[in-house]
Amino acid sequence: MIIKESWKKAGYVTEPIAAGTDLVAGIRKMCKEKNAVILAHYYTDSAIQDVADFVGDSLALAQKAAKTDADIIVMCGVHFMGETNKILCPDKKVIVPDLNADCSLAQSCPQKEFSEFIAAHPGHTVISYVNTTAATKSVTDVVVTSSNARQIVESFPKDEKIIFGPDKNLGNYINSITGRNMVLWDGACHVHEKFSVERIVALKQQYPDAKVLVHPECKGAVVKLADKVGSTAALLKFAIADEARVYLVATESGILHEMQKSCPEKTFIPVPPEDSTCACNECNFMRLVTMEKLYNSLKYEWPVVEVPEDIRVKAIRPIDRMLEISERLGL
Repeated sequence: MIIKESWKKAGYVTEPIAAGTDLVAGIRKMCKEKNAVILAHYYTDSAIQDVADFVGDSLALAQKAAKTDADIIVMCGVHFMGETNKILCPDKKVIVPDLNADCSLAQSCPQKEFSEFIAAHPGHTVISYVNTTAATKSVTDVVVTSSNARQIVESFPKDEKIIFGPDKNLGNYINSITGRNMVLWDGACHVHEKFSVERIVALKQQYPDAKVLVHPECKGAVVKLADKVGSTAALLKFAIADEARVYLVATESGILHEMQKSCPEKTFIPVPPEDSTCACNECNFMRLVTMEKLYNSLKYEWPVVEVPEDIRVKAIRPIDRMLEISERLGL
């Protein structure tokens, strides 16, 4: 697998960006000249979202990558998202502005250990969350995102034996709403693990009329407090259609940018992490993607994401299966 290195550690020399450079104009100009498309996740910085060609959750980003006619894909998100794009588009150059933008869930589920876990549970269908490395996807039967996990699990017979990894919180949530008994890998998102019942209860005392929006990667006790549980895209859609005026948002705070843009008349309050005095809960990996790095990555067309062909061939099957099921179910 690719060695993750920062710009400095990689020894890749770039010219300093001149003071006063209009980064937005420069980025858009290079995209046009190079036939490049910028995809950004809802959890990235607001400036990144505003300059991107497309902003979405993991499912929407994969769907967009699969259909793009661009020569270069710049994935403003974390490394596994760049890998997913490369798996789907092997003929395109895929760039992630900082290869150190990793994912705690992907880190928690190495391919070797996961393969041993699968071997210990023979006869099980393996469902992996998209937040995994290409190598881990290569030993998976079908990939899911938080947008389609429930529907894809329910597309299998009720008596199907299933392994679900790596997010135990999402897996527990799917088990609870489907009546399944999937075997769960013991992984969790370092951002969503930090939300607590106590913080939400305290905020509800301040804002009694507020509705609580919760991502299913949160702990079960937090999920039970939600008025709406869903992926970032589902939470956004709910907020747009709902009649409430104030929302407490228990997911990575980057989504608040799009929520506020879509609903300027409403108030969105990020739920802070349990063990911090900061006002919101940010993913340190997502925040590694900056406008300066995006500008330089387009200028130098680096750093690129590579996936070994033997891994790619195996990993594309569960991703294609996800996209096929999602399309069939109209997701």
